[in-house]
Amino acid sequence: MTTDKRLYNQIARRITAMIDEGKFPPGSRLPGERDLAVQLGVSRVTVREAQIALQAQGRIEVRTGSGAKVLPAKPSSDALPTIEAFELTQARTMIESEAAALAATMITDDELEKLDQLVSKMSDDSENDEALHQDADREFHLTIARASKNAAIIDMIERLWRFRTEIDEIRTAYDSICGISPEMRLSEHRDIALALRERDPDQARAAMRRHFACIVEAMLNTAEQMAIEEARRRTSEARERYLGNGETAPQTT
Repeated sequence: MTTDKRLYNQIARRITAMIDEGKFPPGSRLPGERDLAVQLGVSRVTVREAQIALQAQGRIEVRTGSGAKVLPAKPSSDALPTIEAFELTQARTMIESEAAALAATMITDDELEKLDQLVSKMSDDSENDEALHQDADREFHLTIARASKNAAIIDMIERLWRFRTEIDEIRTAYDSICGISPEMRLSEHRDIALALRERDPDQARAAMRRHFACIVEAMLNTAEQMAIEEARRRTSEARERYLGNGETAPQTT
């Protein structure tokens, strides 16, 4: 038998669907409780509870004496924010380092074996495909997240990887350093896997932090080099523009 709680949730979903379909556009008002109750075939109490739920979700605003006003839809919680590569890396350092420390106390032998396999894939020169190496890198970090056995941590790290792969500026920044010191990147991952195999939380945390510190350093070096190259390009253009005719500046005495 359907409970009252489940019933008002069902009614809230039906009203939401009508809003999303445009039957009740933003700025309009919902029919009164009595009319909605008749239309939906439920009691006024159920309609009232459904409206309370919708107000909590930010879909409507209920005011005494003026009914329920439909609010503009909020941006989806799944939408990605505007952040920079350095901000993401800082967040990853904080969250993934602690995830590694927790994983060190929870990780299974099967998960350790998987990490070793992923490190081997990252080191395989016969697979000269950067996309495959990046997939192995991603799965390496997500395997550690899952090894923490903490659903909130897993969700956060999966979302951080969405930032890494789906935000163009961040993807470009990370891709720009993928070919820099591949032996060092490989060594960093091996150190993390070894610390986890030792089941040492402090060692795992430190190894993960060193990994991200190296990423930040590589990003800074790349940004610096790009700035130098851009300055040289502009200087070259200025030289061509102002001295391109071969004449030298007049000497002053």
